[in-house]
Amino acid sequence: MIECRNSATRTSYTQFATIKMLKQDYPTSAELTRYQKEYEIIRSLKIAGAIAAYELQKYQNTLVLVLKDFGGCSLKQWLGGVWSMPMALRWARSACPSGQKHAEDAGDRQLSIAEFLTIAIKITAGLQGIHAANVIHKDVNPANIVFNSETGQLKFIDFRIATVLSRSNSTLANPNVLEGTFAYISPEQTGRMNRSLDYRTDLYSLGATFYELLAHQPPFTGNDVMELIHSQIAIEPVPPHLRDSEIPLTVSDIVMKLLAKTPEDRYQSAWGIKADLETCLHQLQETGEIADFILGRQDIASQFQIPDRLYGRSAEVETLLTAFKRVRQGSCEMMLLKGYSGIGKSRLVPEISQQIAREGGYFITGKFDYF
Repeated sequence: MIECRNSATRTSYTQFATIKMLKQDYPTSAELTRYQKEYEIIRSLKIAGAIAAYELQKYQNTLVLVLKDFGGCSLKQWLGGVWSMPMALRWARSACPSGQKHAEDAGDRQLSIAEFLTIAIKITAGLQGIHAANVIHKDVNPANIVFNSETGQLKFIDFRIATVLSRSNSTLANPNVLEGTFAYISPEQTGRMNRSLDYRTDLYSLGATFYELLAHQPPFTGNDVMELIHSQIAIEPVPPHLRDSEIPLTVSDIVMKLLAKTPEDRYQSAWGIKADLETCLHQLQETGEIADFILGRQDIASQFQIPDRLYGRSAEVETLLTAFKRVRQGSCEMMLLKGYSGIGKSRLVPEISQQIAREGGYFITGKFDYF
């Protein structure tokens, strides 16, 4: 039992709660503001697929977020053999040598296709509710999805970098300050695709999560950040059915559609993904196998999206890329771009940022006052 207080009420909770707090003893004002924002986003969601928050308390020089603990553990832990149980008990087990031994003995959990589809449908339904509330999670991965295998409850956690917008701008940044988990972030979230972020960035991360549930590893692995970023932008992952022959081709195709490099080529809604997953599960239960069918037949975007593609500038883009190729071969050049104000110069130049990132180059940008 945990007792929580605020200025208006004094409430005792007779069930387990999770205490989340910042690591720093003296967090910056920006970190405290982000914590406050996370609390407000969680409180505003009020959906079954997102963790519930009791309150935000001040503790010494920091803030403490009190979350409802429904007895689950992250999919990352669960797949590794950790039981579904209240966090307080998991902490106690982790401190107990015998508990550690049991977890080690469990080994990596092998999901059947029916189990995967059941969990994947729950995950997609949760993400559908988050997007319906106009929230982009921006860090969808197995560590941020909590599952209780006994009750079947599944919830998203960790909304620290979530955005309450339909779109947000992504700027080219140093890899050390990028937001999200590198093995799961979308190409546009790296800031190297000259594309703004919308809810479809979560759909790519969802595909990477499904990939790991099926193939026991993310689409791309490695310790080098730039290598992971390069892979997300430029390399096609090995389809799941080629990693495990037990994975049906249709299920593999759903995952690969989610992992498309450009948002326009992915599913356009969580509803469409859920419909295809439910079709797969229904076929499996009725016939024992999953037949091929046209994907995305019920995939209708819930929001109107204006494509980010650049039109009518192919010659100029080719000129810039040709110059870049010459420089890569050893020459030293400077190019000047001129044109009237508002003609699209600032939109044109970042169009080659993806190619620069693929080649391991640096893209530096800045702006000066007109006078």
